[in-house]
Amino acid sequence: MLKVGDRLPEFESVNQDGETVKSGDFSGKKLVVFFYPKANTPGCTAEACDLNDNILVLKREGYQLLGVSADAVKAQKKFHEKFGFQYPLLADEDKEVIEKFGVWQLKKFMGREFMGILRTTFIFDENGICTRVIDKVKTKEAAAQIFESN
Repeated sequence: MLKVGDRLPEFESVNQDGETVKSGDFSGKKLVVFFYPKANTPGCTAEACDLNDNILVLKREGYQLLGVSADAVKAQKKFHEKFGFQYPLLADEDKEVIEKFGVWQLKKFMGREFMGILRTTFIFDENGICTRVIDKVKTKEAAAQIFESN
């Protein structure tokens, strides 16, 4: 998994509208990249909505926001439109971005093990350097956790 001090990995993926998004698009900007397991599930919805509810404060602090999961474009679009998110959601079906950040890992739930996305938030400064990794994301307090780093 990426850690504090690591550079923003180079990546290219598509958002909920099928438009290409590249890591270079965020050059010179502070960036929050949050990974979530599955669109339209209770925890992921709580997290994404909390971030959206606080988008003006995040933007005022200079942050760009980017959500990432392995969902298909169609699922991301449905999720995006249903809740009116004001930031892009990447549809990383081939898990290229997910693996570059190191969040595709073995998970345990109800006595079984499986590979999946670890809910994780990465914060990058204007130079593309990771300044914080939040690996114990509180879905209903996701924005507050970002501001704890300021």
